[in-house]
Amino acid sequence: MMLLIYGRALIIQVIRGCQVCKWIENRGLPEFVLFRGTVKRFRTGPWNGRGFSGVSASPHPDYKLKVVFDKDLLLSIHEAYNSSTVARLTLEQSGLLQRYSMNEIRDKWNLVYTIPRDTCDNYGQCGPYGVCSIDKEPICECLKGFEPKAQQDWDWSNGCSRIRPLNCGSGDGFLEVRGVKYPDVLEYWLNTSMSLKECQDECLRNCSCVAYANPYITNGGTGCLMWFGELIDIRVVYGADKQVFYVRLPVSELESNSNLVKTKKKHSKAGKLILILTITLVLISCLICWGILAVRLRLKKRATKQKNEDFELPSFKMVAIAAATNNFSSENLIGEGGFGPVYKGKMSAEEIAVKRLSSSSRQGLEEFKNEVILIAKLQHRNLVRLLGCCIEGDERLLVYEYLQNRSLDYFVFDENRKKLLTWPKRFDIVMGISKGLLYLHHDSRLKVIHRDLKTSNILLDGNLTPKISDFGLARIFGGDQTTARTKRVIGT
Repeated sequence: MMLLIYGRALIIQVIRGCQVCKWIENRGLPEFVLFRGTVKRFRTGPWNGRGFSGVSASPHPDYKLKVVFDKDLLLSIHEAYNSSTVARLTLEQSGLLQRYSMNEIRDKWNLVYTIPRDTCDNYGQCGPYGVCSIDKEPICECLKGFEPKAQQDWDWSNGCSRIRPLNCGSGDGFLEVRGVKYPDVLEYWLNTSMSLKECQDECLRNCSCVAYANPYITNGGTGCLMWFGELIDIRVVYGADKQVFYVRLPVSELESNSNLVKTKKKHSKAGKLILILTITLVLISCLICWGILAVRLRLKKRATKQKNEDFELPSFKMVAIAAATNNFSSENLIGEGGFGPVYKGKMSAEEIAVKRLSSSSRQGLEEFKNEVILIAKLQHRNLVRLLGCCIEGDERLLVYEYLQNRSLDYFVFDENRKKLLTWPKRFDIVMGISKGLLYLHHDSRLKVIHRDLKTSNILLDGNLTPKISDFGLARIFGGDQTTARTKRVIGT
C-alpha cells in the first residue's frame, strides 16, 4: 500500500482486506496503529495535544503534525511548512512503514524515517508492567514494585508481576513514571476536564484503577486518563519529560525518590557543587564514625578480657564453640529455656552442652554473670559442672558437661520413659537433689537460694544421678543472713 502527500496534507486511507494495515484507532485519544492481520505490530501512543506520546518529541523539520476533526471524520494531518514539498508513505508487506521525501535537485526519493524504529517499537516487547529502553542492556526492566514473571532475564514475554498486592483503601500510593510512552489504552476511563488531583482521588476510590495521568500535556496538563488491568507497551521516549503517568503501588513499595525511568539531564554548576559538598560531608562522617567504632571496639575487648578474668573460669573462643556445635546447627539443638537454646557439641573428645544467650531471652546479662560466678565457686557431685564460658561482642555462652539422659521432666511426664524410674531410683534422685540443696543452703562457701527449682532444671547423667542446673535466677545470701527482699517476681 502506498500513501502520497502532495502539498499541505496527507489523509490516511485503509484498504480493506490488507495483510499489513495502518489506521487511526480512536478511543477518545487517537493514535496510529500498525496491524499484521488482527495482531498489533506497532502503535504511536495516544495523542497528547502536541504529538503522539510514543514518538520522539523533537519536531520534524519539514512538517507540522495535527489531529483534526472534519465533519465527524478524524484526520491525521502532516502540514508541510513548504507548500511545494512532496512526500510519500509506504507500508511494506514486511510491516515496515517508511516515509520518503522528494529531493527536487537530484529527482529522487530520500528515506526520512522507518517505523518500527527499533526493537522497543515492537508492540508489548517487554510484556505487562515492563519498560523498554533501547540504550540499556538488557533493554527490558520492570516498573518499580514489580519483578519479572520468568526466572530467565532474557525471557520478557510474560512481563512482570507485583511484588506485593495492592491494599486498596488502606495504604496505596503512586509511583511517578516520567518520559515514557503511555501504556496502551485497553481498559480505561477518560475525562477531559478533570484536574490531576481530582484524577488521583478518583483512582484511589476505585480499587480496579492501576494508574492515572493527564492525557493532554498542553496548558500544564489537563484531563484524566485512568488505566485498568495490565499496563503494556511502555517504552522510554527521550525528550518527553512532560509525559508523566502514575502507577499504583502499596505504600511499602514507595520511596522518597520514586522516578523509575530517568532521562538524561545536564547538571548545573550549582547541582555539581551540592553533589561535591554532599560527598565530602559523607566521607567526613564515615571517618568520624569509623574512629568512634574503633575506640568502642578497643574498650569492649578490654572489658571482655576483664570480665573473663573476674569469672575465674576458662575462656573459650567463639570460633572453637561454633566448630564444636557444627555452627549451632538445628541438628545439635537439644533444648531451650528462659536463657536461650542449648546445643550439644564435642570439644577435645569430650561431649559438651552449650547454652547460648538469646536476644529475646527473659534472662539478660545480670543473670548470665550470676550463673557464671555461682557455679564457678560451687563444687558438688549433685550440681552441674561448668567447664567455661565465652564473651565476644554481643555473644554470651556457657559451656557445661554433657549429661546423656537430659532432664528429669523428660522421664517424669512421659508415659513410657517414666516406667524406667523405679521407686528405688526415684528415691535416689530425690536424695541427690536434697544433698545438692543442703550443700547450697548450708555447706557451701556462699549461701544460695536457687529460686527456679523444677524438673526441667534437674539434669541426669548416664547413671540417672541428678544434678541441679540453671542458676541464672539464684540469690546469694550473706553468711549470717536469713531473709532478703527482691523487687522482681521471678522463678518457679
